Amino acid sequence: MKRRPFLAIALLAAAFALSAHAQDAMKKDTAVKPADPELKVVLDSWNEIGGKLVAMAEDFPEDKYDFKPTPAQRSFAEQLLHAAGANYFFTNPVMGKEPHAAEDPKRENYKTKADIVAFVKKSVADGAAAIQSKGEKGLNSTVPYGNQEARVLDIAYGMIEHSGEHYGQLVVYYRLSGLVPPESRPKK
Repeated sequence: MKRRPFLAIALLAAAFALSAHAQDAMKKDTAVKPADPELKVVLDSWNEIGGKLVAMAEDFPEDKYDFKPTPAQRSFAEQLLHAAGANYFFTNPVMGKEPHAAEDPKRENYKTKADIVAFVKKSVADGAAAIQSKGEKGLNSTVPYGNQEARVLDIAYGMIEHSGEHYGQLVVYYRLSGLVPPESRPKK
């Protein structure tokens, strides 16, 4: 009778020892790699959300580009133009150009789906080029932004977040149109 509790404790201790040994072996096999450089992280984030907006611009039916969930809201096309146009509030100051004059490019200047897709693609590519042009050290440099100086990195992340907000709004446009957004479709 006195052997059972001892035997149970011994078995439990052996199980913990084997588990700890297995975990140690796994840790040795999967060494933790160092964090990516900040330049790669911000560029990947910029391109990821930009790619999602481009995919939506290319995928959404052209005959629904002027769809608005309510009369007070922007159309699908206007949402894309707004998000792409806002990218230049980042790109222009970072590249030493005059600040962007208008946040929302006019729909009448982008008459077709192809015009809008091209503009969205260009704004994403121009932003990525601006990020790359600064390099790792230049991300912490400052540029005039509104009525103050701002770090390039801070503006980039602000614009990434802004694009993410509009991506989320565009998902609703898809769903209200009876469509499934590209990111939500099953992967092949």
